[in-house]
Amino acid sequence: MRKKLISTLVIGLGIFAFVRFAISAADKSKNDELYRQVELFSDSISIVETDYVDEVKAKDLIYGALKGMLSSLDPHSLFMDPDTYNTELKVDTEGKFGGVGIELTIKDGLLTVVTPIEDTPAWKVGIKANDKIVRIDNTLTRDMTMIDAVKKMRGKPGEPVSLTILRESEKKILEFKIVRDVIKIKDVKDARILEDGIGYIRLVQFSENTAQDMNNALDKLTKTGMDSLILDLRNNRGGILDSSVDVCERFIVKGKVIVSIKGRKPQSNTEYISRSTHPILDIPMVVLINEGSASASEIVAGCLQDYKRAIIVGMKSFGKGSVQTVFPLSDGSVLKLTTGKFFTPSGKVIHDKGVTPDIIVEELRVESTDKKEQNENKAEQVFEELEKKQKEEKKEEKGKEEKQLEYKKDNQLMSAINAVKAAKFYKESKSDEKAKNK
Repeated sequence: MRKKLISTLVIGLGIFAFVRFAISAADKSKNDELYRQVELFSDSISIVETDYVDEVKAKDLIYGALKGMLSSLDPHSLFMDPDTYNTELKVDTEGKFGGVGIELTIKDGLLTVVTPIEDTPAWKVGIKANDKIVRIDNTLTRDMTMIDAVKKMRGKPGEPVSLTILRESEKKILEFKIVRDVIKIKDVKDARILEDGIGYIRLVQFSENTAQDMNNALDKLTKTGMDSLILDLRNNRGGILDSSVDVCERFIVKGKVIVSIKGRKPQSNTEYISRSTHPILDIPMVVLINEGSASASEIVAGCLQDYKRAIIVGMKSFGKGSVQTVFPLSDGSVLKLTTGKFFTPSGKVIHDKGVTPDIIVEELRVESTDKKEQNENKAEQVFEELEKKQKEEKKEEKGKEEKQLEYKKDNQLMSAINAVKAAKFYKESKSDEKAKNK
């Protein structure tokens, strides 16, 4: 039995990849302490395997220990078994999945909404950034990992899931019944001229195609008379780092630092430098952010703010500025480990701090009568979301022209329009002054 335990431990240690995390072998005292703790783990797994009331598989013990170890580090470090990892990889590759449309994190020990993805079931019922999910169906989320929470919320399209939400800003407990749908992830949500030559591009995430989609949108708007730009990153959950760098390059001169990554190991430190030979530098620009803007969207906002290339308008961003590296393990499982943090060109840390706008504008949204009544109800009441998806889709198709006017009801966007108009006026005044001095 002892040999079996030793063999199990050896396998476990290989999966743990302790060698990967051990401090330099030259530091013997620290290594000695590490191996003393390994012995503690060995004793514990031995006791569980011999004395626990039910027989437990060695792999289940190791997987459980790995999940616990990674979850003790930070909300974004985690262990994924082969099935979980393959599912996540499929979602990233195909860009669609059955679920409710929520980007999650762990904040202050609670399962927290980073942002609802626009036009998804969660968005339509009124889930907001920073909502705390305290129960999924009948399961309390206390000590639940993000992976487990995502698994419970994903499912077959058409099937309902109930979420109990703590909304601290309103001091309310809210109940939502959400019908799952196929979540199709789209980067450029909107691109058009608003008024007076002001271009508007809404980015909802950063993926492999974002830079190309952004270029296409910019070309289209330029041909239709764009002389200024509002880049809307509200509720943009982030995405691929390289895509955010590519977007920044379109508006920053060549050779400038866009973002830097600093980690524990010197080899983890990286600077991303702009390489674009034909950036767009001659048009005034505003970037819109809010509490749901995270990760890659914060990189863009922080970079353009530091170089004074754009005026940042809205609310302080979420503050998710850490880098995760995926380490494959021998059995197909992976460790997703936080290995660094993002810093803006001026050296400001993004993680847990966020990006503070130059002009702070709170969102003032006119709610329907139904929503007002819902918000006035007591915490114990359950809100039943009516299934109006088909009717809403038909209204969207019929009312595309009406949508052109909806931006005037968006106070944050209107503030951005006023800011870009002021920037345009300042630019024109400077041009006139130069012309007079010639």
